[in-house]
Amino acid sequence: MGILKSIFTWWDGATIGTSWFTARAGRKVGEDGLGNVYYEAKKAVDGRRRRWVIYNGANDASRVPPEWHGWLHCTLDALPEQALPPVRAWQRPPEPNWTGTPQAYRPAGALEAGGRRAAATGDYEAWSPDQA
Repeated sequence: MGILKSIFTWWDGATIGTSWFTARAGRKVGEDGLGNVYYEAKKAVDGRRRRWVIYNGANDASRVPPEWHGWLHCTLDALPEQALPPVRAWQRPPEPNWTGTPQAYRPAGALEAGGRRAAATGDYEAWSPDQA
């Protein structure tokens, strides 16, 4: 199933075409904590080398950490380990975009969170057009 999956699915890892292009024209430059692998083109076109990522799992751009995002978009010339200061103790690790999943943020009163809101206090008065 592995070869068929790489031929017919684009949403989970690299397709066979991307894998072939990467093997032929790319060189591995690094890997992040999520297992995503980053590549840079062997040859420069117009003075710039193309950069790309092969995701470990689902192809979701929100799974690229901020430091590697900067490298992918040529904001950083050097690799993140060389260009950025070390991670501080108070910094939290990045999280993917949870929209549409059970882990998504649901405020009080949202239908998915039970649909119950706190009762209104006496400080609110609804607007009526005849009051204008």
